Amino acid sequence: MVAKVHIERLKLSGFRNYSSLSLTLDARHVVLVGDNGAGKTNLMEAVSLLTPGRGLRRAAYGDMIMAGSAPGAGFSVFAGLEGMAGPVDIGTGVEGGEDSGSRKVRLNGAPARATDELLEHLRLLWLTPALDGLFTGAAGDRRRFLDRLVLSVDPTHGSRALNYERAMRGRNKLLSEGRIDPTWLDGVETQMAELGVAMAMARREVVSLLSNLIESNAAHSAFPAAAVRLEGFLEAADLRSASDMEAMFLEQLKTGRSRDAAAGRTLSGPHRMDLMVEHRAKAMPAALSSTGEQKALLIGIILGHAQLVASMTGHAPVLLLDEIAAHLDEGRRAALFDLVEALDCQAFMTGTDAAMFAALGERGQVFSVADNQVTPHKS
Repeated sequence: MVAKVHIERLKLSGFRNYSSLSLTLDARHVVLVGDNGAGKTNLMEAVSLLTPGRGLRRAAYGDMIMAGSAPGAGFSVFAGLEGMAGPVDIGTGVEGGEDSGSRKVRLNGAPARATDELLEHLRLLWLTPALDGLFTGAAGDRRRFLDRLVLSVDPTHGSRALNYERAMRGRNKLLSEGRIDPTWLDGVETQMAELGVAMAMARREVVSLLSNLIESNAAHSAFPAAAVRLEGFLEAADLRSASDMEAMFLEQLKTGRSRDAAAGRTLSGPHRMDLMVEHRAKAMPAALSSTGEQKALLIGIILGHAQLVASMTGHAPVLLLDEIAAHLDEGRRAALFDLVEALDCQAFMTGTDAAMFAALGERGQVFSVADNQVTPHKS
């Protein structure tokens, strides 16, 4: 393990409620305390843009521009950090107006070829109150959660998923228009089979590794162990080769053309997979567990995955833990802080009361968030 990945400087301009913000940090954990609505999560969202995607809220970039900004204004986020490949400056943002649908990324002042390059410098994992309903919500939410876990260990997963979705939309369009052209369909379905099986195998590998790691930690963890598995796509093909699974999926697509045309969508594929989670000790679906147990299970999954990322990449991810301590008793809060510290990572944590982070002690640097400003907290 080399130097801990950590953010040392953070600057925001025109982002959410921050017209201008500059923070200097050290390698310790960052605690943000303040009233609800003060802008704690906004700052965390800015940090989450240091990885591919739309950040922890999945908001439109135009919505991140500070309200009341001049027409055509945008926002910028800058971070200086000790990264996986050494010191690096990352800048990202949008120019506003018509350009607010996409964001630009610069690395050490030079334009990045794609946002995927960010993964060469740091990996980010986050846990927010919006994920509290993950186990009882839609399967699509769990797939997005799973794909973020996969992306943190396999940077190519995002482009595979994007290309698969593009190919599937093309197939759906051909079928909806009644253009059953075998040549076109054979080509797009072959692409879907190759990409879809690669996606499914990447998900399976991460779920398998994560499950084994959680099980090995179960005896000494303060959080309940989750049993995780996948269902919904080629479930009976576990022992088959990738080429065999591609052939199986390709056959499903070909024989399902009429059915999919009638349905207006593709009814089989990795886009139908679901992440199934159980409370291991109780052999109970997470969706039937209490609200507190679901939160604890989710924390255990995130911490386990952070450990997995560290072991696979040699660098622990930066963690964004929004309102993490609010629903934990004093003992579990202390255990959480110890587990986060053991990861040798930098974690950003938010709360309404600095007292909730007392057990963190000198391991954290505490800031007060109020009146669109972030200042060192005074005891």
